[in-house]
Amino acid sequence: MFDLSPATHEMLRLVTGVRDDQLDLPTPCAEWSVAELLAHVHQLAAVFTANARKAPARPPTTLVDGWRAAVPVQLDALACAWREPSAWEGRVTAGGVPMAARDNAVVAVEELTVHGWDLARATGQEIVVDDDRLDHVDRFFELFGDDPFGPAVRAPDDASRLQRVVARTGRDPRWSPA
Repeated sequence: MFDLSPATHEMLRLVTGVRDDQLDLPTPCAEWSVAELLAHVHQLAAVFTANARKAPARPPTTLVDGWRAAVPVQLDALACAWREPSAWEGRVTAGGVPMAARDNAVVAVEELTVHGWDLARATGQEIVVDDDRLDHVDRFFELFGDDPFGPAVRAPDDASRLQRVVARTGRDPRWSPA
């Protein structure tokens, strides 16, 4: 077991830093605007919360009205759900892939970290990620292989550990809005 709160709290900080005039901006996820990325964050938080509780998921598919309240509530629920020992037991499914619940928590941290980076880059914020969280993201790559998102991008020689992780997901660590 490990605490998902650092990842959810950092995502919460980034979400609350999004301004209304940024919702249509592009993100490092080429197919998503900031609003669509926020909808995905809400969705993934709902799915991983449901998985921890071994309950059916009913995630939103678009950015909901009142997202400024709804997304933080869902992120808090995610962290709380994974504090329960039962969350770490059994098998669950994420993205159609069955896995051990403990591995699902690793996927949750990877998603929060990488999409936190996406949101930070798109909105001009800085993301704070410690080595413990990056250790969990490295574990994700151990579980799912080196290129679960497609080919990696070469990170600059002077890249930080977070930038190297981002490059492993196929994102350009130097990405910035046009």
